[in-house]
Amino acid sequence: MEDKVNHPSHYTNGKVECIEALEAATTGLVGIEAVCTANAIKYLWRWKHKNGTEDLKKAKWYIDRLLKEAQ
Repeated sequence: MEDKVNHPSHYTNGKVECIEALEAATTGLVGIEAVCTANAIKYLWRWKHKNGTEDLKKAKWYIDRLLKEAQ
């Protein structure tokens, strides 16, 4: 039986759980940079297993926001 709270299947594909990858990817980032980076990765991680192209559009939104912040 799937644990949808602690280990949802759309975040546990492969050898690394998404939360662990997000922690590594956002080390040294703060504020909106950390938020946008983490959310973009999260949506890219799960797109094929959860919401399809909707998740790709969400990832793009966060990447676009991060690009604005980086200017």
